[in-house]
Amino acid sequence: MEWDTPYGLPPFNKIEEKHYLPALEAGIKEQEAEIEAIVNDTAAPTFENTIAAYEKSGALLNKVSLVLFNLSESDASESLQKLMEQVLPMISEHSDNIFMNVKLFNRVDVIYNQQDKLDLTIEQKMVLDKMHRRFIRNGIGLDAQKQARLREINKQLSALEQKFGNNLLAETNAFQLIIDKEADLAGLPEAVRTAAAEAAKEAGMEGKWLFGLQKPSWVPFMQYSERRDLREKMFKAYAMRGNNDNANDNKKIVLDIMKLRIEKANMMGFDTPANFILDETMAKNSKTVNEFLAKIFVPAVAKAKKERAEMQQIIDREKGGFKLAAWDWDFYAEKLRQEKYALNEDAIKPYFQMENVRAGVFAVASKLYGLKFEKLDSVPTYHTDVETFKITDADGSLIGLFYTDYYPRTSKRGGAWMSNFRESHVVDGKEIRPIVVNVGNFTKPTATTPSLLTLDEVETMFHEFGHALHGLLTKCNYLSVSGTNVARDFVELPSQVLENWAFEPEVLAMYAKHYKTGEVIPADLVAKIQQTATFNQGFMTTELVAASILDMNWHDLTSVEGIDVNTFEKEQMAKIGLIEEIIPRYRTTYFNHIFNSGYSAGYYSYLWAEVLDKDAFELFKEKGIFDPETAKAFRKNILEKGGSDDPMKLYKQFRGAEPNPEAMIKGRGL
Repeated sequence: MEWDTPYGLPPFNKIEEKHYLPALEAGIKEQEAEIEAIVNDTAAPTFENTIAAYEKSGALLNKVSLVLFNLSESDASESLQKLMEQVLPMISEHSDNIFMNVKLFNRVDVIYNQQDKLDLTIEQKMVLDKMHRRFIRNGIGLDAQKQARLREINKQLSALEQKFGNNLLAETNAFQLIIDKEADLAGLPEAVRTAAAEAAKEAGMEGKWLFGLQKPSWVPFMQYSERRDLREKMFKAYAMRGNNDNANDNKKIVLDIMKLRIEKANMMGFDTPANFILDETMAKNSKTVNEFLAKIFVPAVAKAKKERAEMQQIIDREKGGFKLAAWDWDFYAEKLRQEKYALNEDAIKPYFQMENVRAGVFAVASKLYGLKFEKLDSVPTYHTDVETFKITDADGSLIGLFYTDYYPRTSKRGGAWMSNFRESHVVDGKEIRPIVVNVGNFTKPTATTPSLLTLDEVETMFHEFGHALHGLLTKCNYLSVSGTNVARDFVELPSQVLENWAFEPEVLAMYAKHYKTGEVIPADLVAKIQQTATFNQGFMTTELVAASILDMNWHDLTSVEGIDVNTFEKEQMAKIGLIEEIIPRYRTTYFNHIFNSGYSAGYYSYLWAEVLDKDAFELFKEKGIFDPETAKAFRKNILEKGGSDDPMKLYKQFRGAEPNPEAMIKGRGL
């Protein structure tokens, strides 16, 4: 039914699990009829009656699946996960029915081949090209037998990828470190203890302390716990997720996924999944990516070795009598930071109350782009943690609606992301404004303190809102190129560029206020935050590049015959010279980005886009970080354009030149 809610927001208070399946089935039927109408149109194929008509089709299916997909990631029950396992193959089959429809392709092909004679806009050309490519990449040129096999592969992949994610969530939730003696909490700050006591109470273990593998619990434990044996236990539990030979083991799933991805790439005429996937990106092939990553890995691991040596000195000075291990890194890095900069992260957190940081993110967007934010309290949401905002432009026109959902729960997968409940596009001349969500797993409030964020969480909030701006400010007419529907290695530019504002002194003065006194963060703390910007970057860059290389190694395979997942990972990491004190940011069995989140052969894109973002921010620094002209150029050429033009062309229109990669290496202090 039509959603009779303010701004057409989903009526979460009325949607029940039993509604999804019939609604999806109705949506599929409706789109099938719309496709039939396009195919059976007796008029000669035109952009309007074929491409635009397709873009307009599937509105109901889109509406329903966006709600379902979002909730299956951020608030999934067991029954919802089971429903997803049933639904994904259905949607995969429906998509194949469209993009293996010869009659529909023939119409698209006619338009594609005569596009030079047509008066198409740049955006329309991009939409046409994207649709034509989608048919080709979906096997329209294959014979019937191969198409049938490809359909089977697509169905199996959608089910396996969902299973990978479900297993990972179950593994993350399954581990609990229960502490019943206060002495075992040595080194842990008061706020961390309080949160652990509340977690234990919630789990029916009042009087104890409970730690888990969600980042707000795991990170401070690894950073501050003086109990080396418990750090080792926590570290291994985290690093072995999906790798415990139990019901949630992901090793066989990884091999099954890769076997199918290789077969699919081969069917499409590519030697590896990496080259098939990268054909649609700025990088174009795995050779380019591998060379790019190798260039960063060398200085990164060199810096990490220096960091390791400095931490070993502390251990030796304290007569520890052991060699630094992976579970010691965070603990001794924290000691080193305090020693070098007299900066204790716990002393900074009171200045980063979640609500204040969010107000700071909004203030930056307001100063750059003239946006206004209004909190809406009486609209339905899917969870009590979710808050809703209406965003308007400087002239008062509606930009879109925005949800924030920032705290961890067992029904939510780990990490942080941006998504849409509705994407911006134009239908029959009417502009449909987007509904965007930012999801995180930040430190929760306790009974005595509000949510106080770590520097990393602050940066993540800015990052995800950068994605949100891409989805909110887009001015595209067609869904397929709207907002974040861009090349995978371009999508991280708007998110990463916004991180650059987070700790600028001028910006900190706007939002970093002590949660008790309201006092603005003192200048000496700001100076320390600035000084530590490149602290531990050897470690951070190394683990990030190692994960990117691991992703490429999996997707560069031509066969998984005889491969053992753990041995393969170990050999690949030894080959590049990863030091044993560092593991990849994501090990294979919990690498959700590449096995369940659309970043396959794409994890490198965070670093790729960082080359763009650091280069872009250099311009802001030259002109002033809130320079109206530069902000206007970034909005007009990057944020509003979505995927409606070639990414490098858009970047050069903004910057006036190709990016200089030096800015990134410099930015990381390498």
